[in-house]
Amino acid sequence: MGRLVPAVTRAFDILELFLEGDGKLSAPDVIRRLGLPRTTVHELLTTLAARSYLEAIPEQPGRYRLGVRAYQLGSRYAEQLDLAAEGRQIATDIAETCDETVHVAILEDLDVIYIAKVDSTHTVRMVSAAGRRLPAHCTSVGKMLLASLPEPELDARLTGAELTAMTANSITDPAALRTALAGIRRRGIAVEHRESNSDVSCVAAPVRDRRGQVVAALSISVPMIRWTETREEELAQLAAKGAEALSVRLGHRPAS
Repeated sequence: MGRLVPAVTRAFDILELFLEGDGKLSAPDVIRRLGLPRTTVHELLTTLAARSYLEAIPEQPGRYRLGVRAYQLGSRYAEQLDLAAEGRQIATDIAETCDETVHVAILEDLDVIYIAKVDSTHTVRMVSAAGRRLPAHCTSVGKMLLASLPEPELDARLTGAELTAMTANSITDPAALRTALAGIRRRGIAVEHRESNSDVSCVAAPVRDRRGQVVAALSISVPMIRWTETREEELAQLAAKGAEALSVRLGHRPAS
């Protein structure tokens, strides 16, 4: 492994400060936050501004914000992201940890579409496939995604919709679904007990993009023969961990 270059490290330390707060800093702010010498900070700020990674704020003399070059790099990174590919990689990591089936899904109208799936190694496991479409209200990923919608958008999608059942445990009453979604918002985790498959329960967590918007959900599906209340909590934490890792891949910065 090569040696880290101190000057480059300091430059990146300065740039990363602009990701916090209102994104506007002066040289004294940087000196105070990083404990770097005054001359070093001024030289680095001047260099970063000259290369358009930072720009001086005309109406606030002595203060800087991120420049167009930083935006261009971020945009190029976003363009090359493939949610399905990134999702499959994270799903593989989570599946290796729990040895259960892991899905990543997106919402389309009132259905979910599975865009990534990694199987468990158990003989008894959930039968599904990437590309499959299911009613959102019958799945943990779907309920997680519905719960993440703004209320007006959720109302528009549910108004006049028929909630068909996949099993005897499926929610088919709109009022009951809204109650379930409210609980999911409070907990931040969705759970589905034999609502899409009579032999399977699932937990799911939200995946966010760089703007903080929920764009997908990650779930762990477990046959009832391996499901317990204790395991539900363990898997809920693992699903949240996986969803957060995928969110970071998409540019999301979790609240510190």
